[in-house]
Amino acid sequence: MGSLQGLAVALVLSLAPAAMAQTALTPCRVDGLRNEAMCGQLSRALDPTQPQGRQITLHYVVVPALARRKLPDPVFMLAGGPGQSAIALAGQVMPLLARLGNRRDLVFVDQRGTGRSAPLNCDEDRRQSLAQSLDSAAQELRLLQCREALMKLPHGDLRQYTTTIAMQDLDAVRIQLGAERINLIGASYGTRAALEYLRQFPQHSRRVILDGVAPPDMVLPASFSSDSQAALEQLFDACEASTDCKQRHPQLRQDWAALLAGLPRSVTLNHPLTGQPERVTLTRDAVLGAVRGPLYVPSYASALPQAISDARQGRFEGLAGLAGVLGSGRAAKLAMGMHFSVVCAEDLPRLAQANDATGKDFGAQFAAAYARVCKDWPRGQVPTEFYQVKPSPLPVLLLSGGADPATPPRHGERVAKALGAKALHVTVPNAGHGVMGQGCARELVFRFIAAEEKDALALDAACVSGIPRPPAFQPVGLGPEARP
Repeated sequence: MGSLQGLAVALVLSLAPAAMAQTALTPCRVDGLRNEAMCGQLSRALDPTQPQGRQITLHYVVVPALARRKLPDPVFMLAGGPGQSAIALAGQVMPLLARLGNRRDLVFVDQRGTGRSAPLNCDEDRRQSLAQSLDSAAQELRLLQCREALMKLPHGDLRQYTTTIAMQDLDAVRIQLGAERINLIGASYGTRAALEYLRQFPQHSRRVILDGVAPPDMVLPASFSSDSQAALEQLFDACEASTDCKQRHPQLRQDWAALLAGLPRSVTLNHPLTGQPERVTLTRDAVLGAVRGPLYVPSYASALPQAISDARQGRFEGLAGLAGVLGSGRAAKLAMGMHFSVVCAEDLPRLAQANDATGKDFGAQFAAAYARVCKDWPRGQVPTEFYQVKPSPLPVLLLSGGADPATPPRHGERVAKALGAKALHVTVPNAGHGVMGQGCARELVFRFIAAEEKDALALDAACVSGIPRPPAFQPVGLGPEARP
């Protein structure tokens, strides 16, 4: 991601339309998509400064517009993580983009290092014992072993997987598809990628949507602690403000504090795959991780008061079940080699200067774990300009969930201010991580991209402001007479 790399590749791409012939797309089937799609691929230099050197193959999927007279500006979906496959997410995202797909092609590019594009996957043995999966030192050792294995791959130069280089790849896909301008929808880490594409290629950008804003100067491991703590405090506040929840969990904060104070402790849990009971030592880090995951989705977080109360009484089944619910499914899988190649290059060098307040419960353990893994991870170069968000020459819509533990509104507010007059920031107070699927948000997304430029920011977002927080979960059969 060095500035010299960026300049060199920008020069090459500025000449590329005349030099690159379009490659025919081929019909294909993609998991989760009902109809046939079109698949394409593109050869790219692993190291942009060595265009004749080692090559990798980028894979992408185009869902063709339904209308015969389609519009010329396709919509590119940028996945999160970092490390998610955009192609694997296509089936999950398509219902949110259905109206856009009437007149515009929808494009899903597997970013280098993910999915089918020179993947940097770390094998995960899901049948390993719970004790092994909960052992943080063993997890770090497996990551370091994975790093050594990845570096032996033909595409294993881990310095070449930065966001800057990946967005140069994305523009090469645009060129191959023959589109003069594209619309970008980025989710989570995909918002950082979209901002970087906008920085490098504003002339080829038409509209940008950032759902769950992760700015380039956001030091991920540090912000995780403060933002997770804030989301957990919101959960406690919401329970105290609800007569029903407060009746059933009158000492939720105290239960949580007592639960943490009693760790580590030996418990029996059923293995999620085999169903066999195992005796394990439950640590503070494991419990914090189990709670943080459900906070991403308010409907899952609604079960946390009951799970915390149960765990305080020695019943950990609910908390264990919630911990695993977000990690299942192919779309949720992260290419961990790509994940650390991005974070170790772009975030960790700035960890010491991060000004995020450390969460009183979540502490600095998460950042410390990343620091240990990143200590010897090969790092790509990051240009200074990468971290600077400048005024946008085109409309940008930013979406934030008020209960998001990863990318809460404070990040969106800061980026919207930097983007200037052409940015509109919409906060959905009771949404979690990802807003597009909430209520009428998909309609806002459609209208923003479909509108003429002068009308793009004239959106009435009142329809999402009143979405309620899901009520606290109540186990079946637990009526008022059975409440504590």
